[in-house]
Amino acid sequence: MAESKDLLQVLWSGADELRGKMDANEYKTYLLGLVFFKYLSDSYLAKAYDLINDKTPDNLEEAQKEYEEIMLTSDAEDLLEELKHSMHYTLKPEMTYVSILNDAKNNRFNREKLQAAFNSIQESDELFNGLFADVDLYSNRLGTGDQKQSTTIANVIKVLEGADLIHAEGDVLGNAYEYLIGQFASETGKKAGEFYTPHGPAQILCRIAMSGQENKKGLQVYDPCMGSGSLMLSCRNYSKEPDYIKYYGQELMPSTYNLARMNMFLHGVLPENQHLRNGDTLDADWPTDEETEFDVVTMNPPYSAKWSAAEGFKQDERFMDYGGKLAPKSKADYAFLLHGFYHLKQSGTMAIVLPHGVLFRGAAEGTIRETLLKNGSIYAVIGLPSNMFYNTSIPTCIIVLKKHREGRDVLFIDASNLFVKEKKQNVMNLEHIDKVLELYNDRKTVEKQTYLASFEDIEANDFNLNIPRYVDTSEEEEEIDLKSLTTEIKQTNDEIKSGKAKLFQMLSDLTFDSTETKEAVSGLMSLFEEV
Repeated sequence: MAESKDLLQVLWSGADELRGKMDANEYKTYLLGLVFFKYLSDSYLAKAYDLINDKTPDNLEEAQKEYEEIMLTSDAEDLLEELKHSMHYTLKPEMTYVSILNDAKNNRFNREKLQAAFNSIQESDELFNGLFADVDLYSNRLGTGDQKQSTTIANVIKVLEGADLIHAEGDVLGNAYEYLIGQFASETGKKAGEFYTPHGPAQILCRIAMSGQENKKGLQVYDPCMGSGSLMLSCRNYSKEPDYIKYYGQELMPSTYNLARMNMFLHGVLPENQHLRNGDTLDADWPTDEETEFDVVTMNPPYSAKWSAAEGFKQDERFMDYGGKLAPKSKADYAFLLHGFYHLKQSGTMAIVLPHGVLFRGAAEGTIRETLLKNGSIYAVIGLPSNMFYNTSIPTCIIVLKKHREGRDVLFIDASNLFVKEKKQNVMNLEHIDKVLELYNDRKTVEKQTYLASFEDIEANDFNLNIPRYVDTSEEEEEIDLKSLTTEIKQTNDEIKSGKAKLFQMLSDLTFDSTETKEAVSGLMSLFEEV
C-alpha cells in the first residue's frame, strides 16, 4: 500500500482529477461517493481479517489476500453470514477497493466491476438503498468516450490509495469528510446553501441548542432541512454521551440526502441511531409515528422559499394555532420555523437561521410572530454578520425558541460586527463564537451589544423584533468646538482671499496677441471681482 499521506491532502487532491471536467457541485458527488466506497470496502476487509485472525491487518493487501483464500474454502459461507450480520453488506473479493485499485494500476480497470460493487452494497440492506445512485460512472462529463471516462475514475481511485481510512479514528475521518464538504461548498457558491451551513453559525446554533443537555444520554436531535447532516453531527461535539445520540433528519434533494447518509457512517454513527428520510418537509409532516418530539431542533432552511400555503394547512397541527394565518406563499420562512417548533420537546431548545425579514414583516407573518411572543416561545434573537452563507450575501439571524418557559422576555444580541473577512465570505472565528455564547448565557443588557427586552418593551414596539430597535450600536458624533470651527473658517476665508488676489494680479500682468483673448480674460477677472 502507498505510504499514508495527510488524509485531508489525499482526499482533496482527488478533486484535482475531476476539476475542470465539471463544476464543483457535480464532482463533489464523485469524490465523496468514491471516498465512501473506499471506506466501506476497507472496513469490510478489515472486519473479515479480524474475524479470521482476531486482529486488525497491518495493510489491506494482506487482508485482501486472506479474504480471497478463505472464499475458496468451506468456511466461506459462515464468514459471509457473519460479515452480513455485522456490516450489513457483503462484497465479493473482486469487488473490493483493493482489487479495483490493482486493476486501475495495471490498466485493467472497468467500470462494470465498480458498478457491480456499488449494486452489491446497495442491495445488501435497506440502509444502503440508492446510496450511490448519483455516482454516474457512465456520464459524458467524465470525458468523451469510454476510455477517457474510465481513465478519469481510475485516476481518482489511484489518488485515494494514499488515504488510510481503517486506521483513522472516527472523528478524524468524519472531520476530514466535513472538510471536503466545506471545501466543495466554498467552490460551489450559491448552490451550496442546500447542503452546508458554515462553521461559525453552525457552532453557535449547536452550542445554544445543546446548552443544558450536554449530559443527556439518548439525546434526540432533529433537523428537517438537514442538507449534508453537518448541523446535527456538530451537536456531537457538545455532548458527554455522543455515541448514544439519535439523529432524525429529512432532506428534499436526493443527492444531498445520500451525502448526509454517508456523512453519518463516516462519523461512526450506528445504523440504529440514524433516522433519515428523503422528502418534502412542509408538504407532509414527518415523523408522525413513535418519536415526534425532540430534545434539540437545529435548522438552516432555504430562505424565503415558495410553498403552496394551501388552505388545508390551516387544519395541520403544525400551523393551526397561530391566529388562523399561514406563512405566505412567497416566503415559507415561518412555515419551516413552526414545523421545527412543533417537533420540539417541552424541555428542549430550537435554533434556526432565517433572514431578518421574519423579525419585522407584517400581515400573516406579523400575526404568527405576535402569537409566538405572547406564548413566550421566542427566547433570543441573534443578528449575524452579512455575507456568512454561500447562497446569499444578506445578513441573517438566529432565532432561539423554547416551550412553556417562565417569562416572555427576549434577549437581543447584535453580533453583526463579530467576523473577519476571508476571500469570498465573512468568517466567525472561535473568539467570535465564544463571545456570542458568553452574551447569550449571561442574558443581560450590555450597551451596544445586547438588550434583554421585557414583554412590555416588545408590545410597545408592536411586536417588531428588528434588532436596531433594541440594541443601539450607533456611535455618538463628537461635540463640535464652535470657537475652534470659527477660527478655522476665518483662516480658510483669509487663504481664499489671498489666493484670489494673487491670481487676479497674475491675470492683470498678462499681455495678449489678440483682442478676443484679452476680452475673454477681462470677463474672467470681472467674475472674480463679483465673488
